[in-house]
Amino acid sequence: MPFDLLIRGGTCVTPSGVVKTDIGVRDGRIVELGSLSSSAADEVLDAAGLTVMPGVIDSQVHFREPGLEHKEDLETGTRGAALGGVTSIFEMPNTQPPTINQEALGDKLHRAKGRTWCDHAFFIGATPTNFAELPELELLPGCAGIKLFMGSSTGNLLVDESADVLRTLQHGARRVSVHSEDEARLKERWRLVENGAEVAMHPVWRDAEAAIMNTRRLIELALQAGRRVHVLHITTAEEIEFLGQHKDVATVEVTPQHLTLSAPECYEQLGSMAQMNPPIREEHHRLALWRGIEQGIVDVLGSDHAPHTREEKERPYPKSPSGMTGVQTLLPIMLDHVNAGRLSLERLVDLTGAGPARIFSIARKGRLAVGYDADFAIVDLNAKRTITHDWIASRAGWTPYDGREVTGWPIHTILRGKPVVRDGELQGEPKGQPVVFENALPLEA
Repeated sequence: MPFDLLIRGGTCVTPSGVVKTDIGVRDGRIVELGSLSSSAADEVLDAAGLTVMPGVIDSQVHFREPGLEHKEDLETGTRGAALGGVTSIFEMPNTQPPTINQEALGDKLHRAKGRTWCDHAFFIGATPTNFAELPELELLPGCAGIKLFMGSSTGNLLVDESADVLRTLQHGARRVSVHSEDEARLKERWRLVENGAEVAMHPVWRDAEAAIMNTRRLIELALQAGRRVHVLHITTAEEIEFLGQHKDVATVEVTPQHLTLSAPECYEQLGSMAQMNPPIREEHHRLALWRGIEQGIVDVLGSDHAPHTREEKERPYPKSPSGMTGVQTLLPIMLDHVNAGRLSLERLVDLTGAGPARIFSIARKGRLAVGYDADFAIVDLNAKRTITHDWIASRAGWTPYDGREVTGWPIHTILRGKPVVRDGELQGEPKGQPVVFENALPLEA
């Protein structure tokens, strides 16, 4: 049988190592690796001089639909994802209304149909009152799992009392993703900024202690409940050291922003464009995150793409909202770190492919191997490009990396064997589908 697509001559990052090989694709999946004949393919993509990675799985994005479409929606958000080499996204529940029940999840899946440029899944948000429903909700098709906000951020989802957190963890089986900041400490320290302050006070208000004290509490509750957790956007040296001692119960995410930017310089240069939760912190914390990657403590990279309009971001602090774009720049920023020698290409693939697939039990994604979905980010490791606001597809239209030159750039994006981006340009129509999970109910035929 002929291949639907043959990717020829690329340097491929496979589970066996980085090898030069052809990839044969049929019916949306990888069916053969090796030296393959182009005469046996309906379409051939020449990847000579390029590197073929598994498509990036970004397991933390905020695409703002429904309710906040002036900032972003599922079409614009996934458009940016595809242009950045991202082939699957997990979207967060703090929309309006929040995604806290089956009806809201079904609404998002309906909205995504025919409008998403990559595959997708949606988190269900925990509340102090919906814990009894979570075991059924987390198994619904298209559900990425449960998201728990222990510290307040954008939106009104908050479960901060220990008794409520414990009840949430005691109901269900899938790994729970957690925003870990101590709400009581945030409220206590709000007085530092409530009457106006420089944005550089953001990591002083939401200090490192608010993060580490809550993460310690989270792990204690997780052990008590016998439930595994995934701690999102870790920012402190103390948390890296602590979580390294609790890999039996906790997996760890960091973001490219926290690996790349540091205080106070980022606030001096970017103002509130650098404002996010948890905050960008001082250099010694940034270096500790890199040590967490080197030591294997960090499991996943997530962009925490959380767009706001420029007008909103330009409000005086602390009225300026926290969050920045990131899904489109995740891969270029991290490829630049690869070129600088801060991590290997294989480690990057583990953090953006095999890592999230392993943690969230994603079926058939995250590896360049026979039987897996033919999702590829095909990149030029030597291409020098400058990231600009104009390149960003997000409705927000800006990036904290405007003007930054990087080495390494996504060229083609393939989703289940179909090119959705070719030579940096979108192709065809949006064909994203719900991500399938091994521990969730199957999609209806």
